[in-house]
Amino acid sequence: MDRERLSVYINSLDDGYSPLLRRLAKEAAAEDVPIVRKETASFLKTLAAIKRPSRILEVGTAVGYSALLLAENLPAGSRITTIERDAGRLARARENFRLAGREGQITLLAGDAAEILPELSGPFDFIFMDAAKGQYIHYLPDILRLLSPGGCLVSDNVMQDGDVIESRFAVERRNRTIHARMREYLYELKHNDTLTTSIIPLGDGVAVSIKNQ
Repeated sequence: MDRERLSVYINSLDDGYSPLLRRLAKEAAAEDVPIVRKETASFLKTLAAIKRPSRILEVGTAVGYSALLLAENLPAGSRITTIERDAGRLARARENFRLAGREGQITLLAGDAAEILPELSGPFDFIFMDAAKGQYIHYLPDILRLLSPGGCLVSDNVMQDGDVIESRFAVERRNRTIHARMREYLYELKHNDTLTTSIIPLGDGVAVSIKNQ
């Protein structure tokens, strides 16, 4: 099976995006800004429709694409809190939220998630992790504290373009720390008694975890 052709075909069927999201995706591709891949975006829309969360936390805003994607597919009255440390991306995300008329729905927190997460109060019934991959394992204790029973944690880019399945010696030296931390993170998701997790080879890998009741 040609998975690349299959992915292109599946993505071609999905045109359910607002003009603003389509523009942001095009700009992100041209400027090499990391946003969720199209198949992952479609998956997030479906999860939002299934879970219908009211309080959402996103770790890693970038230019606001995934926060806006979720906002467009959430029930009325839902609120999103999103964290970003890069000043340039913060400014663009804030402007994109304004253009979408979502400033009242989306709260943008500026700073390092490692410092912000311990100060937050939960619960959140949906958490989307899409920040520095080497930090996922360090964020996890606060993420578990903030996630409500029955809540859903979605972790993006967990396959690291396939590196995660390789021996550490097959990975470039500069990527070995991230490689080790991501493997530790995935092991914890699968072996933590408070979570039920599925790791899905979608996009660059998505882990979906439900906090047990």
